[in-house]
Amino acid sequence: MRSSESMNRKLQLSKYIAIDLISASLAWGCFYIYRKVYFEHVNLEIGSLGSRFYWGVVTIPIFWVVLYYASGYYREVFRKSRLAELWYTIRISFIGVMILFFGLLLDDVILDYSNYYTSFISLYLFHFCFTFIPRLIITTTTTHKIHKRQLGFNTLLIGGNDKALEVYQEINQQKQGTGNKFVGFVSVQNGNGYPLAQKLEHMGYVDQIKEVIQKHHIEEVIIALEYTEHSSIERILNLLIDSNVVIKTIPGMYEIFTGKVKMSAIFGTPLVEVSHHLMPAWQQNMKNFIDIIGSLLALMILSPLFLILTLGVRLSSRGPIFYSQVRMGKNGKPFTIFKFRSMYVNAEENGPELSSREDARITKFGRFMRKSRLDEIPNFFNVLRGDMSLVGPRPERDFFIEKIVERAPQYTQLLKVKPGITSWGQVKYGYAENVDQMIKRMKYDLLYLENMSLYVDFKIMIYTLNTILKGTGI
Repeated sequence: MRSSESMNRKLQLSKYIAIDLISASLAWGCFYIYRKVYFEHVNLEIGSLGSRFYWGVVTIPIFWVVLYYASGYYREVFRKSRLAELWYTIRISFIGVMILFFGLLLDDVILDYSNYYTSFISLYLFHFCFTFIPRLIITTTTTHKIHKRQLGFNTLLIGGNDKALEVYQEINQQKQGTGNKFVGFVSVQNGNGYPLAQKLEHMGYVDQIKEVIQKHHIEEVIIALEYTEHSSIERILNLLIDSNVVIKTIPGMYEIFTGKVKMSAIFGTPLVEVSHHLMPAWQQNMKNFIDIIGSLLALMILSPLFLILTLGVRLSSRGPIFYSQVRMGKNGKPFTIFKFRSMYVNAEENGPELSSREDARITKFGRFMRKSRLDEIPNFFNVLRGDMSLVGPRPERDFFIEKIVERAPQYTQLLKVKPGITSWGQVKYGYAENVDQMIKRMKYDLLYLENMSLYVDFKIMIYTLNTILKGTGI
């Protein structure tokens, strides 16, 4: 049975969006009237507010909701802190008011420049108060329900020995609920006599974790292993890579001494959250926006090349203009990638094979395209479809992923993000000719995951452009 959080997530989200729309509308309306009466000394009457008033109370709330969404406010509607909510509303209200002030109010005719400061402060206070108070009510109500254990999320423990039992008892014995509704546990190794089995149902072993999560609608996983079982943590994280669950683990002394344990609840059990979010929400949303706009611009600018490349491919050898192939995308989801064909037809009639610098399967025109990366122009259609990003680890076929994972299991971490047209690994190594080179390239793509930012993306795109202009793609 689904937990309360799952069933009411859409309702909770709709509450926040509704109060944000109403609050922004009221704030702008009050500010508009205040400014007309006290600054412009206009004797307002009902029906004489003007079209600008009605335009503002309808469109400006939409601006605010878009700003909240872009900053990631609606990402976790049941896991909000009231102090974090206060700081967020202070900060985003300031940013939004700055945008509105410079966009809509700065060119207004005024008698005294001090009115600018008064306008800014009054709009900010109206918006902050109207927004924060109802948000605080909703968040407080939700928090109280969680503390009273009326609301929670299905939780699975990994580990069944003393550490897991200790975590279970500590969380359950707290006076205030943490939101964890334990449904069972899975163990790392086959065996019997787990101490935790006296409290929770043993639902199987780590290798079955995906089935357990799906069957019992698990929303949070807590890894509580003994020190002798820590070698299994990487395997567990790899198994959870495509599961949309919150992952937490008990900290070791190293994490405590190095300050890696971040607590949000004073009385809560100290746990380290393994974040799924590799970039701040606003950067991730901006990255998605840049992907769409960048791909549209690229296709428009490069459209004259389509005819030239189409003729080149057609004249170079018999066969289709475009080449399609199934690759593995984010969370291991397969998708079809499109490229201009650079090889002869039936180039892989003997099975999957990577290309090399002197590969006889590549046509003369195909070699030119690969050096300048022109064969990858159709990848921009994949970006528009949402399968790929402009920057991200290059997508591979399942056949080669299995070979890589046999030697480097951490490769599955690359499936956390959308694959890209270009990547740090490809800028460094170019096309991989064998599994060894794929593993070398993987190291740089893992570094990319650890350092994901718009700044890094722009640097990679600049280096890629340099590769294209120099024609050193192979």
